[in-house]
Amino acid sequence: MSPLFTPKPSRAYWRAQVVAWTLYGIFNLVLFRAFVPHAAATPRWVFDLMSGTIAVTALGASHLLRQLLWRGQWLAQPPGALLGRLLLAIALLAVGSVGVIGVISALVLPFQGANQGRPGWSTQLGYALNLAVLLALWAAAYVGWHYLQRSRRAEIEKWQLTAAVREAELNTLRAQLNPHFLFNGLNNIRGLVSEDPARARQALAHLAELLRYVMQHSATPLVPLGQELEIVADYLALEALQLEDRLRYVLDVDPAVRAVQLPPLTVQLLVENAIKHGVAVRPAGGLVALAAQFDAAGWLCLTVRSPGRYHPSSAATGSGLGLRGLRERLTQAFGPKAEFELANDPALPDTVQARLRLPAATANPFFHPALAPDFPLLPPADERVARR
Repeated sequence: MSPLFTPKPSRAYWRAQVVAWTLYGIFNLVLFRAFVPHAAATPRWVFDLMSGTIAVTALGASHLLRQLLWRGQWLAQPPGALLGRLLLAIALLAVGSVGVIGVISALVLPFQGANQGRPGWSTQLGYALNLAVLLALWAAAYVGWHYLQRSRRAEIEKWQLTAAVREAELNTLRAQLNPHFLFNGLNNIRGLVSEDPARARQALAHLAELLRYVMQHSATPLVPLGQELEIVADYLALEALQLEDRLRYVLDVDPAVRAVQLPPLTVQLLVENAIKHGVAVRPAGGLVALAAQFDAAGWLCLTVRSPGRYHPSSAATGSGLGLRGLRERLTQAFGPKAEFELANDPALPDTVQARLRLPAATANPFFHPALAPDFPLLPPADERVARR
């Protein structure tokens, strides 16, 4: 900040200044009329003029103190240095203000005589102490308000930065839709163009749906599970082009859960992780089993099982980064209520289970499973092979 930079006072600042110091002037007017000797014999305008002079002088002193705070960059100083400068400035401003008031009194009230009504040194010192206390209270209120505003701005900037980081991480995750997968899918589609044009067109349709979904929901915090399952079907169809009969899958989904909300690409990431680390690495392939239903507490319980053994050290790999990003997105959406676990299945040997448990929040409170469209299940792997 430049030492000469002083932000323009707002209207709220001037309103507060005028109201506060006007009330102070009225308070002084009441004191003059109540306690000044010979008040009844003194013209009323004399007290009005003196009270107004005091109020305007105090307003000017407080505004000058504001100028010092900004031009001297005092607000950027440590609390100790700021306090020392404020005390010195307040003392000088209070003494100077009392001097100004005394000069004005001597100039505009000549009819009072040379000594009549002129306060002594002790009285003037009392005026200065009184004004110094008021300026100290004003400075405490102004500096406190400034610190509060700065704290709020810092908090807002922190959350904006956090949101930007989260958005960048999410965009990175979306960009990971996976370059190798897209390359392999396009390569397989190119090979099908001459062998089976109908299947090539169908594969292109699946790829287009997948890319459209990613683009449309890039800024959507939550989507219905039904949409996620539809895109998973497209994803499985494209993976089947590469893995052929090595990829087998079972989808056991209760229609009642289709309206439950969750972050986009959640299920696709779990299925991709299962295929990448469970099916693709085995010459014989394997089975991916996806199940989704409400548990006894009425929460969504979604599991994805695949062959293999889970090793926590794999969290350092790219897949681990993707799952960690998923955990963060779930925490953002549901807080501590979201439960996600990746572990070896205790009931099935050589099986890894990804388990997701979420509150059953739905986008449409009038959703009824009887109205849900049929889930677009793909045919089993052996049927796909038979069709070819």
